[in-house]
Parts: sequence; structure tokens; C-alpha cells
Amino acid sequence: MFRINSKAVSKRRQNRLSGAIGAAFIMLATAFPVFGQQASDTTLTFADHVAPIIYNKCVECHRPGSIAPMSLIDYATVRAWAPIIKDRVINRKMPPYFIDKTVGVQAFKDDRSLTDEEIATIVRWVDHGALEGDPDNLPPAPSFSDNLAWTIEGEMGRPPDLIVPIPEPFTVPPDSPNWWMTFFSDTGLTEDRWIQAFETKPSAEGFPVVHHAVTSMEFPEGGGGFLSEYALGKTSDINPPGTGQLIKAGTRLRWNIHYASSPDGQAHTDKTRLALWFLPEGEEPEHVLIRSHMADNEDLDLPGGEDSIRTDGYEFLDKNIRITTFQPHLHNLGTRQCIEVIYQDNRRQTLSCAFWDFGWHIAYHYAEEAQPLIPKGSMLHVTSWYNNSNSNPWASDARNWVGFGQRSTDDMSFSWISYYDLSDEEYEEAVSERMAQTVSSDD
Repeated sequence: MFRINSKAVSKRRQNRLSGAIGAAFIMLATAFPVFGQQASDTTLTFADHVAPIIYNKCVECHRPGSIAPMSLIDYATVRAWAPIIKDRVINRKMPPYFIDKTVGVQAFKDDRSLTDEEIATIVRWVDHGALEGDPDNLPPAPSFSDNLAWTIEGEMGRPPDLIVPIPEPFTVPPDSPNWWMTFFSDTGLTEDRWIQAFETKPSAEGFPVVHHAVTSMEFPEGGGGFLSEYALGKTSDINPPGTGQLIKAGTRLRWNIHYASSPDGQAHTDKTRLALWFLPEGEEPEHVLIRSHMADNEDLDLPGGEDSIRTDGYEFLDKNIRITTFQPHLHNLGTRQCIEVIYQDNRRQTLSCAFWDFGWHIAYHYAEEAQPLIPKGSMLHVTSWYNNSNSNPWASDARNWVGFGQRSTDDMSFSWISYYDLSDEEYEEAVSERMAQTVSSDD
């Protein structure tokens, strides 16, 4: 589904790392401030003001042995990178969380973005000399689990119930082209279970070459459907309370894995694994969670030399739904995507917009109190924008027309949406609760 050719893929990845109707929705739009302008005359230092921000929001990736190109744990390194850090945070390119904060729903779980105040603090610190301060005032450096450990195991409170690897190791030879591989793995399940959470993890050696890994279920009697996606920025999901995904006895997993070329000219052997956490045996969820791409537009026409190209896709809803997650999907030419609902009376309401960077595949999980409630008969409208000009450094050749396809030099246009169906009674109850919530917050 993604990138092409040779070392350029890994190079780009490295560079990018551097680099509910009406009142039923709570729309919290904020204007961008003039960063760096604060009333306080407090002398800002790394130890007292900046390190707490970086330790909380940055070093999960920017630390030895992790995915980022440099560690930001110590003052000397942060000081050396200070001008670039200022640029990245003021333009909201780092940490990677690209929701447009001026439109749509603004309440999300696991929002890793910096607050306006945090950005202003970093900017002022850089502009006033990036002072160290008293090292004795540094907060304790955060501790992290082994990179091979499951990242959500602590949140789940237990190890995974089932781990399914690809059937055999796959080696990406040195100086090889990209590979798109399909594997099948037996789960060994002897009874039906409901999935509560999942996490996909390449092996340590395979991590540099695993661009993405998508899994789907194949039931013995036929059917199954999409299960999970791994890509940089998205490794795991914990289903909302009261929801789950059915996996049947005898299910086998179908893997679609894109292996990029080796970033260092060496062979890399991968054995990607999928970890599953189940609801307690015998327990069934109140709702079946569905993960699906919606509003596909496969009739893409992206002319060469154009820097603002718009495409539109539509999805008719024949059931009431509650949306839990919005995740844009574009390729190298994509710059932005918005999703809106068109009601039967032709009213329109923007749910979310996000800027796009193909180096990061981020799922935006709505906070429970802000999850969009959409009545049946509505239309989901997905609008995407692209830049196929020389001003886009990721355009392979801006002279060329680009259409839909699986390669990174092709492009796509859809949204991954997680949702579950609501009966008419459930929908009306949820809307009433939301409206009461809105009135209460207004008071």
C-alpha cells in the first residue's frame, strides 16, 4: 500500500523523523497564538522549564535505541538542536500530532501535541539563549521498558493472551528493492474470542525495514475482515469500553507487509508479531467495533506541477453510528484531509481536519464525551488535498501525472474510521445525553 524503491524510502523515513447533531457536538476551536510573547519575565532554563516538556512529550522517541535520529535527554544535545526544535514545535511538526486545532472536535484521548503554553515556553527559551539553569533542578529522566516489550502491556495490566508471528522470518537483502509480501499464520484458537486490544511489533532487527504491516482475519467458513495496521506512528489500539472485535476459532491471519530497502546496506531479518488481548472468557461486548476505510476515491487525477489539488469521497450511512477514531490516509503528495457529515437536510458539519505527513500514520481517538454521533441517512464526506509540484520535496517527479495505486509514487484518498452501530433508541439516548452535557458545560 505504500512506498517504492530502494534507499530513498528509508532515507525519507529518517528525514521525516527528524524533520450528535448540532449542539450534540462540542466544537472547541482555538486560534493560534503569537508564540513566544508572554507577560512573564521569568528567566527560562532547560532544567526548570524545558526539560519537563521534553521528557514528557519527546524522549519516548528521542532517546538512545529508539526511532528518532538523536537523543534529547541531556542538555548539551538539546542546546545544539535548539533552533531546529524551535522550528519544529512552532510549526507543529513535532511531536507528530497533526490535528488542525482551529476547526472541528478538539477533545481527543492520548493527545501528544504540545499546548500553546508549552510551545511558547520552548520558543522563549531558545530566543533568550537556551540557558541550562541549575542541573540539580532537572527532573528525573523518564525510564522506559525494553524496546521489545509490548508498549500497552502496562495499560492492559497483563501480558497478551495470544501472540501470532509471521510464519517464518523474512530477510531483506542488502541493496534490494522494496518488497510487498503476503503471509498466512494460524492462530491456533480453539474457541471464539472477543478482541479487547492489539499491538503489532516488528522484531528488533527487522524494525528498520518494516514500512507497514496490515493484518486481516480469515474465518474457516469464510469472511473475517480487517483487524489491524502497523506503521510508524500507529502500533496498537485498545478498543473503547463496551466494544470488541470477534475472532473465531480456527481463524488464520493474513499479513500484508511492505518491506522497505535496507537503510544501511546490510541484510535485515524480520519476524513481525501480533499480540492480542481478549475480553474475559464468556464475556461479550455491548457493541461490535468496526474498523474500515471510508469514502474511498480511487479515481484520482493529480496533474503534474499543481500545488493544491482537491479530491472528494463520499460514504452513505444506512445505520446510526458512533465514531471513535479518525485516521487520514494519503501518500507522498498528500498535505491535508478533512471529514465532515452531510445530514439529510443538507446541513454540513466538519468533524475533523488533519495535516498530513506520510512519514507518520496517526490515529486520532476522540474523547468519549466528544465522539461524533451520526444519524442514519447521513453522508460522510472526505476531502483531501495534494501537492504535486516542485515545492513538495516528496514528489518523485512533479512533471508527471499521478493516480491511484499501491506504490508510494501513486496515491490514495480515504479515512480509516473506527465506529460502532447504534440502534434508534441508543442513538436518541446518546444525543440526549450529549445535549445535556453541552448545556451543563455552558452553565
